[in-house]
Amino acid sequence: MPLSKHIVIVGAGPGGYVAAIRAAQLGAQVTIIENQALGGVCLNWGCIPSKALLSVIDLGEKLNKAEDLGLSLAGPTAFNPLQMVARKNRVVTGLVKGIATLLKVWGVTHLEGTGVLQNEQTVNVQKADGTSESIQADAIILATGSSWPNLPLFPVDGTMVITSKEALEINRVPERFLIVGGGVEGCEFASLYAGLGSKVTIVEMMPRLLPLEDEEVSALIERELKKRKVQFYTGTKVDKVTRSDTTTTVTLENGTSLETDMILVSVGRRFNTTGLGLEKVGVMLGERSEITVNDRLETNVSGVYAIGDVVGKAMLAHVASAQGKVAVENIVGHEQTINYNVIPAGIFTLPEIGRVGLTEQEVREQGIEPKVGRFRYVGLGKSHAVGDTVGFAKVVAHPETDAILGAHLVGAHAADLIHEAAMAMQMNATATQMAEMIHAHPTHAEALMEAAEDIQGLAIHQARKRL
Repeated sequence: MPLSKHIVIVGAGPGGYVAAIRAAQLGAQVTIIENQALGGVCLNWGCIPSKALLSVIDLGEKLNKAEDLGLSLAGPTAFNPLQMVARKNRVVTGLVKGIATLLKVWGVTHLEGTGVLQNEQTVNVQKADGTSESIQADAIILATGSSWPNLPLFPVDGTMVITSKEALEINRVPERFLIVGGGVEGCEFASLYAGLGSKVTIVEMMPRLLPLEDEEVSALIERELKKRKVQFYTGTKVDKVTRSDTTTTVTLENGTSLETDMILVSVGRRFNTTGLGLEKVGVMLGERSEITVNDRLETNVSGVYAIGDVVGKAMLAHVASAQGKVAVENIVGHEQTINYNVIPAGIFTLPEIGRVGLTEQEVREQGIEPKVGRFRYVGLGKSHAVGDTVGFAKVVAHPETDAILGAHLVGAHAADLIHEAAMAMQMNATATQMAEMIHAHPTHAEALMEAAEDIQGLAIHQARKRL
């Protein structure tokens, strides 16, 4: 690709900035446009700050077990929300500066402002000072992400009705904290605020929390949340919200009334497709107002690509980054696509979750009766050594080919460990081959090996015979 090729990227989240660096590495001239902070929602108001806070709750829970482990501490564990938020902000600021440095090192031009398409080769940058600048491009990548929905029933005021953005600031720890939505975000914040001492209630319209996860995973997380005194109502939704100066009453569809001091709205995201000039250029949108793209991440308009949340595929930061690389590779003439069947994901509840591929239920919905192996953390020497035996590993395999169709972990380091199963699936390894790979002892990774062995009823440390 000639150095004169100019790629303009609108949005500097985990999709946009990764695409910018990869394009520069491949020799392109790159301009990236962002109207907020580098790193997007994930780095500034999502993945990183929430994990920075949850790590403190996790540490606090470990310290509460210290006496049993033989570690004497002076006085009870106490959380300091102000210090937690201050540290979280330092972590985020440091990482944002790191991205700025990477862009500078690779010669990427960073413009602050809002990018609007003028045509398929021109982006107008509207700056905060009222001025604007038009940028010519050989190719354009739209990476504008998603944002919090505006729901009439829950008018966000930042105080009594909040989104995850405000929840990360912990301006106050409410005595009663109601979360609308029991998906990934809702359950993570339930772990956080229950750890801080709030009486947490979750309302989820689906029959169970984490409805997209494996049923056994959901069941374990529900049990663990109950241990943390989290109350939840599933199979119902909020029908009415009545507010006063100091409290809010939420009436559920099933007739239950709940009083709360704060409501977190955690019911999905909306695609950032308005105000981009898509109509002017003719970029097509899907039924959910997402930008439609082909396998190469190109829109219906030649030379205009889109990546990340805004395309409505797997709405995960690492998927956005992968899509950014693929889009750039296609722009420079290297044909590349993404295997959406092998996308590992982590959920940072307490305990945390790792998953890749299909759930047992999804496999059955395809008319396949899978082979399933399970192994509980209580059977691991490492779990007992560190004093944390909550969790399990589960491997779902094809009944004839033994191909790994999915893997699920709950427990310590689950989000890290799931990558072993993801690599196995990427390389088309079978469950038997995973079982035959020698795993170091004592480690949590042995749970995957034993779960794979359990498919054949051969797990060594499983104190039962397979039926």
